[in-house]
Amino acid sequence: MSGDTVRVDTASPVPPYEQIRAQLAALINSGRLAEGERLPTVRQLAADLGLAAGTVARAYRELEAASLIRTRRGAGTRVAPPPPGAHRRDTAELTDGTRDYVAWALALGFTEDDVLEAVRQALQGRKT
Repeated sequence: MSGDTVRVDTASPVPPYEQIRAQLAALINSGRLAEGERLPTVRQLAADLGLAAGTVARAYRELEAASLIRTRRGAGTRVAPPPPGAHRRDTAELTDGTRDYVAWALALGFTEDDVLEAVRQALQGRKT
């Protein structure tokens, strides 16, 4: 990963694997992690974050199930190409993005009320 960092708040009610999954999904979906970019190994990221390898492995499995990353023997884990039709907007995409945003905000310690207020302010600012 090119300088992008993943952080885990062990005091957060959001499980560590979900914090990792949400942050990596957000980096991939935003384009900050480009197609083909190599991710750290499970062991390396676990060591960097001070977590068990199984925690990172679960996050990677979920990202792979969502077709966001690909793991190949000898080639490591890389950002997958977007699935066909990924440019289409649909409610599932909106739900995924919202889930990632909420997980990210909660991982940073914001409350549900903080998150809702931030969304309201963003929507109001957009309308001006």
